[in-house]
Amino acid sequence: MSKPTSRTRPPSAAAGPAAPARRKRAPGRPGADQADQRERLLDAALACFVRQGIAATSLRDIAGEAGVTPALVHYYFGDKPQLQQAVVGERLLPVVAQLREPVAEAQGDVAALIAAFVHGVGGLVTRYPWLPTLWVREVLCEGGALRDLLIEQIGPLLPRMMAARFAEAQQQGKLNADLDPRLLMVSLVGLTFFPLASAPIWRTLFGADDVDFEELRRHTLVLLDRGLELDNAK
Repeated sequence: MSKPTSRTRPPSAAAGPAAPARRKRAPGRPGADQADQRERLLDAALACFVRQGIAATSLRDIAGEAGVTPALVHYYFGDKPQLQQAVVGERLLPVVAQLREPVAEAQGDVAALIAAFVHGVGGLVTRYPWLPTLWVREVLCEGGALRDLLIEQIGPLLPRMMAARFAEAQQQGKLNADLDPRLLMVSLVGLTFFPLASAPIWRTLFGADDVDFEELRRHTLVLLDRGLELDNAK
């Protein structure tokens, strides 16, 4: 009887079961040894939004800013609207909430409320220097991607609350009756966010590199408290 050939010989039991096939990692999915990139991508998206605007920023731009592939951005956020929503919810709204707290806690007269707002805005910009640029471009400018956010979410959170407190003070005779409480809030935004957003321009125009945020806040409060103090005597 002939011996079995190599073709017919059964596999040796000593060789053990065959190793399972190695599962291929999906494109864009981070490896097990890679740190979570989500926070890094949020920071990269915010930087791109501030520098070139939300509408002009692509997922590829954000991937390049973060030094990753576009597939990784898709893995974490899916598409640009979802990424934008995450930036708003995890970067912008928490910053605005930081401003609301000291304003809501401000007790006493209108001056204390206004001072809390002015100092609060200055403090925010010191910690988050990107805020005025993003605010002017995406909220105040026509076609800004975050304008609805101001009306629907931020408006009830801060501006309407302050306008209501101004109206209450006016009814109590503690605020100039000729003022419109709503426009007073508009004026406050104009006296805080605009000077901070345009600082590179007026510092160059007037040679005012010596004016820091603290000096700007002091000037704003003096203007609001005493105005121009014009001599109207004839």
